[in-house]
Amino acid sequence: MQHVSVSSPKPFLKWVGGKRQLIPVISRHLPRHIQTYYEPFVGAGALLLNIPHPRQLVINDLNAELINCYQVIQKHPHALLQALSRHQNTPEYFYALRALDRQPELFEKLSAVEQAARTIYLNKTCFNGLYRVNRKGQFNSPFGRYRNPTIADEKGILAVHHFLTHKPVRILNQDFEKAVQGAKAGDFVYFDPPYDPVSSTASFTGYQQDGFGRHEQKRLARLVHDLTRRGCRVMVSNSSTDFICSLYKDFEIMKVSATRRINAVATKRGAVDEVLIMNYKP
Repeated sequence: MQHVSVSSPKPFLKWVGGKRQLIPVISRHLPRHIQTYYEPFVGAGALLLNIPHPRQLVINDLNAELINCYQVIQKHPHALLQALSRHQNTPEYFYALRALDRQPELFEKLSAVEQAARTIYLNKTCFNGLYRVNRKGQFNSPFGRYRNPTIADEKGILAVHHFLTHKPVRILNQDFEKAVQGAKAGDFVYFDPPYDPVSSTASFTGYQQDGFGRHEQKRLARLVHDLTRRGCRVMVSNSSTDFICSLYKDFEIMKVSATRRINAVATKRGAVDEVLIMNYKP
């Protein structure tokens, strides 16, 4: 493989609720000095890849396939790129590879590298980049019919690999509460959970099979209060609903507007109000 110069890291997946377009706003409100950066719902890592100079990082997500991608990019980027280069952009190939998680005896035979390549391939070639699983945890987005998608993004993968090896980075796959057990004064925690739905039909928690309801939102709010007592600085992103605003009424709440482009229904893509919640003065 030829030498490739390292570029600025960008998310290697499209992800529902990704923060790429809000990075300029979020960056202006980050604490100036961060000891350890925690992101318990890392998703595609848009903020992670732009966080300024923490001493170390702890990232986590409950989605095991997503975390496997981070681990493989950190340890085996060239093997991953080779695996990605073998994938084909045809509907027959797509549906055959997608079906592997319906056959545990076959899926479990895939190496960590092959599983990561499958996840990234499906994300790059599925309809609208919509990572979605059913209640059984099976990927169920249809084929996207893109003419020439970039499946093996060498510069992008190597840039993320460099980021994940340049500083101490712990990569976890567990509950969000456990992920921040070690957080202490001077640390910064950014929570970007599945959002509280703005209507009865707006909920999307299809990137993990168990969903994330109001019980979990309340548990998260209690954790934010606990982290505040520990002296941690915390920021939370969520939808601008009365329920969320009431949960965090003791904190700074700033409304921001974001454009959501990943939705199976085109008419539901567009500008939506979100909130940034902070336990410190921005």
